[in-house]
Amino acid sequence: MSKRDYYDVLGLKKGAATTEVKASFRKLAMELHPDKNPGDHTAEIKFKEINEAYDVLKDEQKRAAYDRFGHAAFEQGGGRGHGNPFDFTSSFSDIFEDLFGEFGGRGKQGRRQNRGGDLRYNLEITLEEAFTGRATQIRVPSAVACEACSGTGAEAGSKPEQCPTCSGIGKVRAQQGFFTIERTCPQCRGNGRIVRNPCKQCKGSGLVQKERTLSVDVPSGVEEGTRIRLSGEGQAGMNGGPPGDLYIFISVAPHAIFQRDGHDLHCRAPVSFVTAALGGAIEVPTLDGGRAKINIPEATQSGRPFRLRAKGMPVLRGGGMTGDLYVEVVVETPAKLSKKQKELLKAFDAESGAGTNPESESFMAKLKEFWKGGEKA
Repeated sequence: MSKRDYYDVLGLKKGAATTEVKASFRKLAMELHPDKNPGDHTAEIKFKEINEAYDVLKDEQKRAAYDRFGHAAFEQGGGRGHGNPFDFTSSFSDIFEDLFGEFGGRGKQGRRQNRGGDLRYNLEITLEEAFTGRATQIRVPSAVACEACSGTGAEAGSKPEQCPTCSGIGKVRAQQGFFTIERTCPQCRGNGRIVRNPCKQCKGSGLVQKERTLSVDVPSGVEEGTRIRLSGEGQAGMNGGPPGDLYIFISVAPHAIFQRDGHDLHCRAPVSFVTAALGGAIEVPTLDGGRAKINIPEATQSGRPFRLRAKGMPVLRGGGMTGDLYVEVVVETPAKLSKKQKELLKAFDAESGAGTNPESESFMAKLKEFWKGGEKA
């Protein structure tokens, strides 16, 4: 298969200026680079093709030979005499900045912009506040741009200088074969600039610590560990870089009455043994400040749960959905009995027969079976 004309490969006319050659190559290289087209074999082939074309057309001697002899100028030992006549590493280096500058966070002046750090704030709320939601204000200490130097880090009347080692890029490179190894510039530590006369307020960092007051809306239904993100409210970025984010982590304080399980609430309600035996009604509180009535049937045993629908926690972003409230009754044994009360209880016990205490009778029956099995063994 014959090779395509190098000018056609780069979309140029013969005799195009070197600046046009470079501009066309950069555009195509950014579109066809393997990192931007993973797994695309066609793009990989075209990327190699434009590299080969650019390596020839950017060089005056190679280009003159190609214009005169075409591809034959580099065949059978032509051009550089032996080996691969195309220096892909130099082509790649030419566009390295365009391909990866955006990922390194470099600004228009070439200096590296660093995104500010994220901040964490722990906010404790009550269970009632988790139920209703809460609007509150918090005070957050963080790094902000220094007003004295407008974030430049340089004293008034001076300005930061471009780092001579990395030419303001913030990184230095070394080539090893086809690969370009990049590391942080040791002189400017990645900033791309050097402050000769540092600002007295921020000591040349461009940042100062300041406490800010922020408004936070805690939605109803939040749970323990819920994270609220405030975009752009974190630490200020270096060299004009974007600020980080503020993450507010919610913790819910223990409640004196209710325990939470997801969207449901649980509580325990004591009832007298008379009410549990004869039946009756009790009132229990709800988290919204109201009350709910529960009818206790006869012979209610301790630990029995009663479900109150839609009296639990609202579901976060659940469109009005609400959990349930489970009330566990606890039969209370009377204390500080009078002499008469004791006599009545003894009389009650004397009158008790089979079926009066079903759980005790069932338990004793199981014990007899258990002991009988032990004797056989």
